[in-house]
Amino acid sequence: MSNADDEIDELRRERMEELKERADSQGGNAEAQQAAQQQAEAQKKAVLRQHLTDDARKRLNTVKMSKEQFGEQVERQVVALARSGRIQGKIDDEKMKQLLTELKPEKKSFDIRRR
Repeated sequence: MSNADDEIDELRRERMEELKERADSQGGNAEAQQAAQQQAEAQKKAVLRQHLTDDARKRLNTVKMSKEQFGEQVERQVVALARSGRIQGKIDDEKMKQLLTELKPEKKSFDIRRR
């Protein structure tokens, strides 16, 4: 029995080492992924700082605080416009208002009829 127990113990040790190696490699991937995400966020903020006036940036931050998903969508749109070279100069508060109005989702109206 001790021979079988030794084999089981050896298999357990090997399995534990294998699991530790996987956890270490996945942890490294997660760290690299997080670093890449932080770098992308920093680049996005730099592009926004470059192409938005202070008032427009304040308005965007206000929108983002109240409607986070919509704010993220607007940020992505501004970054895409900047990267494609379709922004001349800086976006001021008035242009930001227009952009927000254009990107605002349509309000859904419901027509309820009672019988």
